Amino acid sequence: MDAAGSSSSSLGHAARVRSHQRRTAAVQWIRRTHGWFGLWGAVLGLLFGFSGIWLNHRNVLKLPQAQERSRAQLALPDPVPETPEAMSRWLQEALRMSGPPNSSRIEAAKPVAWADKSDKTAPALTQPAHWIFNFGGPNEIVQAEYWQGNRSVGVTTTRNGFVATLTNMHKGGAMPLPWILLVDTLAGSLIFLSISGVVLWMLTHRRRRVGLALFGASLAAMLAIALSAL
Repeated sequence: MDAAGSSSSSLGHAARVRSHQRRTAAVQWIRRTHGWFGLWGAVLGLLFGFSGIWLNHRNVLKLPQAQERSRAQLALPDPVPETPEAMSRWLQEALRMSGPPNSSRIEAAKPVAWADKSDKTAPALTQPAHWIFNFGGPNEIVQAEYWQGNRSVGVTTTRNGFVATLTNMHKGGAMPLPWILLVDTLAGSLIFLSISGVVLWMLTHRRRRVGLALFGASLAAMLAIALSAL
């Protein structure tokens, strides 16, 4: 073998070594990151896994949610809070809540849908503004409902048992913004774990066609079930 051939062979071998090293480093990084992401979402994953199984089979399992609901009327002060913001602050103090409402729905006054529009001489009927404020957390939800012009606020308190509390945490019902953002990180982790799992399979298994066929079959089954439900 001449010198040129020997040099070309050495360069080819070095290139293969560098390629193998880069591949090994990529696999190690993905494995470590995959593990850290899995550890971060492990506790939330268990919570969502158990509650998800129950929600998916709730019609068969029929686990009791053990909800207690009570209704009351709360007299408004004089003068009545005139804006949703003022009403929100007053309700927080009157109901002795530790924080502002988790969510609210403000509906402006509007004509009623069932009014007789054929009679032009009849006075226009208007539905008053409707304000709804939701306080509490997954174990207890306090909903305050106010129709503008009333002298009181309707308050509905729902106390949830263990199963109902897990259900609310799973669905995000009456949960504060930090919980919603925390669940978003879990969703992002699941996306990364799915992608990194496929990449690791492709980098560490020689039978790639089998993996691609399994992935394709899973994707096709999911799409078929989703489309059949439409």
